[in-house]
Amino acid sequence: DLRAALAGYLARARGVRTDPEHVLICSGFAHGLRVLAEVLRRRGAETVAVDSYGLDVHWNLLAAAGLRTRPLPFDELGTVTGGLADAGAVLLTPSHQFPMGVPLRPDRRAAVIEWARRTGGLVLEDDYDGEFRYDRQSIGALQGLAPDRVVYLGTASKSLAPGLRLGWMALPPSLAEEAAAAKGAMETCGVLDQLTLAEFLASGAYDRHVRSARLRYRRRRDALVEALAARAPDVRATGIAAGLHAVLRLPPGTEP
Repeated sequence: DLRAALAGYLARARGVRTDPEHVLICSGFAHGLRVLAEVLRRRGAETVAVDSYGLDVHWNLLAAAGLRTRPLPFDELGTVTGGLADAGAVLLTPSHQFPMGVPLRPDRRAAVIEWARRTGGLVLEDDYDGEFRYDRQSIGALQGLAPDRVVYLGTASKSLAPGLRLGWMALPPSLAEEAAAAKGAMETCGVLDQLTLAEFLASGAYDRHVRSARLRYRRRRDALVEALAARAPDVRATGIAAGLHAVLRLPPGTEP
């Protein structure tokens, strides 16, 4: 069963606390977010707070569902989480903020969880590349701090291939039935793909694959840093402790 295999993997690799019956399989991240947007809409939510420098897909999918988006400010330490106010939910990339590449600070993580518990709001955690951290131990999922208030969203698009349309959500128990009902027949997930990934996870081959990929990507990251130092020493690469992209800081006065 893919849900059981995912629950086990996410617990050991990302610190996610969930049971198989609270894991919902979807055909990629976008499908999962559409399901959650429908759940939020049915619950009467009107506004979702989103990273001001976040992914366009977040903004577009939420707007398409009839939800308003509120940009969260960003400073040199990452996303500022003090402006949640009356939002019904917040969508974050806390392990590796896109695109700036910084993790959500512990005090800001705590503030988000405190807001969710105080107001009944939901935290939607997009862990799009949380498995790829290079210089230190991976940062655990935010969901592990509050499984009752955080929805964890993951996908195989970064770890395996974008063409494998499989994603998953670890849901708070109070949300599982609503999300399953909202999913309905919205999209189907290939049975063969699910069986294959379940076996890949259960056998340990997926863990080995991720470790191997992490090493390859780290070497590529190091090669990029070395090339920049040799050929463009005034350009600084940031956000490269994790993930599959870098942000290049150009020297002052550089033409855009």
